[in-house]
Amino acid sequence: MKWEISYSHDAGKFLDKESFHRQIKNELINFLKRIEGENINVDVKKLKGSWKGFYRIRKGKIRIIFSVDYENKILFVNKIDFRGDVYK
Repeated sequence: MKWEISYSHDAGKFLDKESFHRQIKNELINFLKRIEGENINVDVKKLKGSWKGFYRIRKGKIRIIFSVDYENKILFVNKIDFRGDVYK
């Protein structure tokens, strides 16, 4: 079964207005390859506090916040934004 990547409404809006679509998708795919066992460097971190259960990927000034459903192989991107605004 292949992994599915789905986006929230907010994340979809960011992708529509910004030109980082390919970079963001590549980072998410690299994270999935890392889960599958490949040795790929991705700046990923497990979040704490009100974002507990989520992960973040750092790509330059952009932060991608997402959750992973390992059982159903779904990666749900909750929020994408620049680093100063993403955690609000």
